[in-house]
Amino acid sequence: MEKDFYLLVNSGVLPDVFKGVVVAKELISSGKATNVSKAVKAAGISRSAYYKYKDNVFKYETEDRHELTLGAVLSDRSGVFSAMTAVLSSYGANILTVNQEKPMGGTAAVTITVRTDNTKISVSELLSRLKTVDGIISIREVH
Repeated sequence: MEKDFYLLVNSGVLPDVFKGVVVAKELISSGKATNVSKAVKAAGISRSAYYKYKDNVFKYETEDRHELTLGAVLSDRSGVFSAMTAVLSSYGANILTVNQEKPMGGTAAVTITVRTDNTKISVSELLSRLKTVDGIISIREVH
């Protein structure tokens, strides 16, 4: 049996029902439609088509989103992680994901991904500012 895989396909070559599913999902998530019935009516698709495809059709955002992944080693003390996120927030970085390992030997490894579209300073300056936070032992950009 062949394993499922994903395709990135231009929406212009797909049947309109797939675009309608995306529209309906956006209407529901934005609150512009209060239920599935209203969303599918506005999108011009049937409820059955929506339920058939909703878990398998997704919009791929092609907007220019700048994301930065940082790897850090933090001292295992109260407030260090909070201080790091406060610096990120103060310069306009939006935290997308955080992965932290269990502290061992007085330190904890953290990987954090941030969106930098609205940061007020360059990535190198942001890293420099983070390096001055008490309790951040090391921090670097992860590629």
